[in-house]
Amino acid sequence: MAHALVGVTGGIAAYKAVGIVRRLMKLGWQVRVIPTEAALQMVGKATWEALTGEPVRTDVFQDAQHVDHIEAARDADFAIVVPATANFIAKLANGIADDLLSTTLLAVECPLIVVPAMHTQMWNHMATQANVATLRERGVRVVEPAQGELSSGDSGKGRLPDEETILFNCKAALRKQTLTGLKAAVSAGGTREPLDPVRWVGNRSSGRMGAAIASELAAAGAEVTFVAANVDHSVVPAGCRLVEVSTTAQLQEAMRAAQDYAEILVQCAAVSDFAPKSVSEKKIKKTSSNTMMLELTKNPDILAGLVKERREGQLIVGFAAETGTAAEVAELGAQKARRKGADLLVINQVGQSSGFGNVDTSISVVDAEGEQVGSASGPKDVVARAIVEEISTLAGIR
Repeated sequence: MAHALVGVTGGIAAYKAVGIVRRLMKLGWQVRVIPTEAALQMVGKATWEALTGEPVRTDVFQDAQHVDHIEAARDADFAIVVPATANFIAKLANGIADDLLSTTLLAVECPLIVVPAMHTQMWNHMATQANVATLRERGVRVVEPAQGELSSGDSGKGRLPDEETILFNCKAALRKQTLTGLKAAVSAGGTREPLDPVRWVGNRSSGRMGAAIASELAAAGAEVTFVAANVDHSVVPAGCRLVEVSTTAQLQEAMRAAQDYAEILVQCAAVSDFAPKSVSEKKIKKTSSNTMMLELTKNPDILAGLVKERREGQLIVGFAAETGTAAEVAELGAQKARRKGADLLVINQVGQSSGFGNVDTSISVVDAEGEQVGSASGPKDVVARAIVEEISTLAGIR
């Protein structure tokens, strides 16, 4: 199991590190937390031990039989300080090692991420900016603070970035930059076809799978456009350019535009196969009849259109959401792969307890001939990583 070292310093945002630790553990990381004494005034030792199942130490001399700072440094696959105060950033930049956390970080050889949080005036001070510049010159990934309301009641730059931004930087620090220099477009969510001003025909796709893929592509170095069809803003991944659409026609237009510049196209959005033939300008009222006739017309096949118009060397990935038994879904997916002609087709079994809207999912990946080349199951972040590994492999061949 991979190991993450999380340092927590004594800023008011220390409580937000709890969410980061939870998210890292859900991604399969074994997390060790080293708080400073000041951080323990914000979040107690018992909280960290209960969350991680690991003992929490703050004193270099707590256990004479173990050299804690060296052991922790050796074990870590990556280290992150969240939040990082101006004082702690100054220590890191100047090599000061006067507690367990600063001593440990002086010994790490893994990627290091620093997430500052402080008042705007402290962040803008020339000493802080010089220290940040020093860390960046040494290869430390320093995440820019967010704009917004501060604990003092003031507003400005200095807030701790949101969880998605922090996790994106964790992924980017760890991933091999196999897709650097490439552009990608990922569609996500579900299209909606209006029936009247208040009703629409659509599906239950949350966009989380597409968002996870976009995040992994960006972490691997790609420049990513995220085409979001009715996706909640809380789902939108960090590190991507956002294009918002609603209908199938709008999604088709956005993906066609992306085809002009992107080397990788991932058509993950769940498209409404049919749309109402006519849209009422006013809300449709109830009548005495117990039934209503709704005439639908077939929507364009976006994936087929992308394959037909592909540029030389362009890599196209499609998705197939199917119902039925595992064997039926596999056969339907293989047939669709041969029919569509995409380089990769991700097959996803959907139903009441799987697929749309669920945190976990299970997929298989087939090539243009319908032959399985990969599979994955678990949280969508983990599954997305497996999908992007297949994309990276294919992109490397090309």
